[in-house]
Amino acid sequence: MLQKESKKLVVLWTSGDREIALKMVYPYTYNSIKMNWWEEVTFIIWGSSTKLLSEDTELQAYIARMKEIGIRLETCKFCADSYGVSDILDKLGIEVKYMGEPLTEYLQNDYKVITF
Repeated sequence: MLQKESKKLVVLWTSGDREIALKMVYPYTYNSIKMNWWEEVTFIIWGSSTKLLSEDTELQAYIARMKEIGIRLETCKFCADSYGVSDILDKLGIEVKYMGEPLTEYLQNDYKVITF
């Protein structure tokens, strides 16, 4: 008997490149739930993307739309703290936490993980 493929996706966004976010990362992540490509989507903001998101209102508006359709939003506390943006990201409704262990759990369990 064949095992059913995982329908859980983790998108790990680490790039501080705004164009990549707007032209690829955000649309794919958003449409992954909207178009039912995946049953569950987690969006992790890590590295220089934390700083970019804290400063960019267009990206922040997109994040709000992601949250509205049920995408889980998480960010790396170490990175956010190092850029001084933890409070900003928390106010956007993003769970701010140390991500090493959660990412490891995603990788070791039934999640597909892609990185940008």
